[in-house]
Amino acid sequence: MYGFYNNMHWGGFGWIFMLLFWILLIFGGIEVVRILLRSERENKTVGGTKEKTALDIIKERYAKGEIDKKEFEEKKKDLTD
Repeated sequence: MYGFYNNMHWGGFGWIFMLLFWILLIFGGIEVVRILLRSERENKTVGGTKEKTALDIIKERYAKGEIDKKEFEEKKKDLTD
């Protein structure tokens, strides 16, 4: 009584809707994971700003006058090599 032919009111295309459902479900899950990973990366910053790189630190030290130009150039060369 309730068999395969009972679903013929969908015109035999019910499997397409099931396939679309699973594709959307999988795609949605992947997007949720991507969003969570992106927000986790953004939360790893210090005080809402990016963590300073070593080059940023020596630039600041040079700007403050803690190191001279020669020392700055040496450290910059070491970091970029």
